Amino acid sequence: MSNLIKKEQHPSPWLIAGRVAFTLALIGCIAFIFSNSMKIASVSTVSSGRVLTLLQAVLRRLGHPALAQRLTMHIVRKMAHFCEYTLEGFLLMLCMRVYTRRYVRHISVPMLGGVLTAMADETIQIYSPGRSSQVTDVWLDSAGVLAGILIALVFMALCRMLFHRCNKE
Repeated sequence: MSNLIKKEQHPSPWLIAGRVAFTLALIGCIAFIFSNSMKIASVSTVSSGRVLTLLQAVLRRLGHPALAQRLTMHIVRKMAHFCEYTLEGFLLMLCMRVYTRRYVRHISVPMLGGVLTAMADETIQIYSPGRSSQVTDVWLDSAGVLAGILIALVFMALCRMLFHRCNKE
């Protein structure tokens, strides 16, 4: 009995390492999102322009010149929003998993965290010279968080199935 109590009181080193790694990754992701929002409009435009040029070159190289021509700065910026927040949703869900065994029951916590990050992000942009805040970006960011959460759930289910399969063999 005392052995069971000790095990509950002292989490495994792997669990602690997971908590540290996923928490630091999440903090880094949010810092990256906020740092992009703090950039003045001209710097942000140059960054987005580089990504646009790179994506257009990739599309041309893959044999899709018409698609490359239709890719615009607006699309790149919206894709960037969605991708940043998809990563945040994924990391939020992994953090939830290493802090509780009942992560599905508490799925609203990472969703709320993502929405609050999106709202803070758009608020930061109000105070960045030449930038504006858009409610549609909060919706897009929230959709990205939800996509990241769903990807994390599928990833964790696959890992669980793989783990159980390895244990059977």
